[in-house]
This record gives sequence, structure tokens and C-alpha cells, in this order.
Amino acid sequence: MEYPIVIEQDPEAGGYVVLCPTLKRCVSQGETEEEALENMKDAIKTYLESIEKFKRLKKPRTVEVSV
Repeated sequence: MEYPIVIEQDPEAGGYVVLCPTLKRCVSQGETEEEALENMKDAIKTYLESIEKFKRLKKPRTVEVSV
């Protein structure tokens, strides 16, 4: 699957910060842009695995919202 990301250079600390706007609080970083992107792939995988684990342990409910 593909997920939208935002990658920005961190002028204060150096390196790059990456976030995935569609996955709440899914953020990563790296010294280079390439490292930051690889770290983000791992962060997204971990995020999705934790969601699946949560679904198995809890019985989440959903709500429909009309816009």
C-alpha cells in the first residue's frame, strides 16, 4: 500500500523529519532523506501492526460520519 508522507529538513537538529498525515502520530526521522524514508517505512509497518493487535485485543466500534 501507499501512504502520503511529508518530509522536511530539520534546520535546528539537522537531518530530516517525516510524518504520515493519514496515520495519527506516525512520525520518524533520519540523518539523510533516504534514511528518513526507510525509517518511515518501518514506522508505518509498526503502526499498522499495533492497530491490528489492538483490534484483536479490544472490540473497537465504528461510527459513520456524513460530510
